Amino acid sequence: MSRSPSTSFSSKIGQLIERNPNCGLRDSSKNNRHVSHKADHDAEFRFELFLLDDGQQKVEEKAETRVPNTAVFTFNKEDHTLGNLLSQRLLKNPAVMFAAYKVPHPLFATFELRVQTDGTITPKEAVMATCRLVIQDLSKLNESFQTEWLGKRIVSEGEAERQQREQNNF
Repeated sequence: MSRSPSTSFSSKIGQLIERNPNCGLRDSSKNNRHVSHKADHDAEFRFELFLLDDGQQKVEEKAETRVPNTAVFTFNKEDHTLGNLLSQRLLKNPAVMFAAYKVPHPLFATFELRVQTDGTITPKEAVMATCRLVIQDLSKLNESFQTEWLGKRIVSEGEAERQQREQNNF
């Protein structure tokens, strides 16, 4: 099969995306060829991704009766970012025997974190301690970022002043 020289493969892909209602939409506000996602056009509903509904709790705990010292925590309005962070940090705790998360359905912002401990602490205590450690680490990261940002700003301001002096001297 030979293709006609006037039609390129990339233009066919662009046409498919442009005409397919289930794909991303062209951004008509700008005169460009970039494709934006449909979710970007629903800006008024974005808050629903992270604000809890009436009566909804952020975290729900359910004890696992089949396995001792095990609980399943359901985190509402959260995704893989927090799930992976918590499960990996829980595994660093010597009292935690098992920690893993799953997302029951990709369209809903919720995940289930399953935690099993050796019995010296409860799964809830392990999750709470891990959350405290994560908050401490994020605070340190924020302080480091602020320090570096301020240092970069001072250096760039000093560089701008030096360039201004050089221009005035010439």
